Amino acid sequence: MNERLKAFGRLLEIMDELREKCPWDREQTIESIRNLTIEETYELADAITRGDLNEVKKELGDLLLHIVFYSKIGSELNAFDIKDVIEGISDKLIYRHPHVFGETEVADANEVKENWEHLKIRESKKTVLSGVPVSLPALIKANRIQDKVKGVGFDWEEKHQIWDKVMEELQELKEEIHKADQDRIEAEFGDLFFSLVNAARLYGIDPETALEKTNRKFTRRFNYLESKTMSKGRSLKSMSLDEMNVIWEEAKQSDNTGSQ
Repeated sequence: MNERLKAFGRLLEIMDELREKCPWDREQTIESIRNLTIEETYELADAITRGDLNEVKKELGDLLLHIVFYSKIGSELNAFDIKDVIEGISDKLIYRHPHVFGETEVADANEVKENWEHLKIRESKKTVLSGVPVSLPALIKANRIQDKVKGVGFDWEEKHQIWDKVMEELQELKEEIHKADQDRIEAEFGDLFFSLVNAARLYGIDPETALEKTNRKFTRRFNYLESKTMSKGRSLKSMSLDEMNVIWEEAKQSDNTGSQ
């Protein structure tokens, strides 16, 4: 514990010195580093997706720096300091884990999540969905919305029931495509995506992670296709789709054997 406190104290001292002596650090505000924090968060997410624990460690350090930075600025504004931040999250964790720090009993992790949501609503007197940040990317937001309402019992009785809803939304999309109403097509695509996100949640799949893995897989295979094409002195525009598919199948096979 002492070593950890010493390391954290060193970081706080470094931040104090940077704020005093570095021209760039000195002129920063809570607003000016906001976008940098978002960027660092995505870099952490990228490292996690790659499974690169060394990079995860580095990116966590960058995020910790931002927390210390915000807290330093907050102390200068007499709004809050790092002690307030730490005590706030500590108090919240104790309050929201009565099964650990109190007498409440829970059966499993799902019941923990449900209790968490009930406690959040009780302590803030807000609505169920008010805690979902407006600025979240749509895919992540859809997943959080569905997770939130599940916490208060608004969910399918059996997870297989979601597939009827998915097929219903798909059929409605096809009907709107046939009518060629662009606004309605967009709306039905949204409904279909929302139901697929719901299905992923019910089967224990994080939709953002699943889609990102597919993005990476497609990029890897397309890069293979492009590289093979260039090595033959040709361009993709000059190839037929059938020719591309031959190399695409090679890329898929390469993925399966783990050579790429």
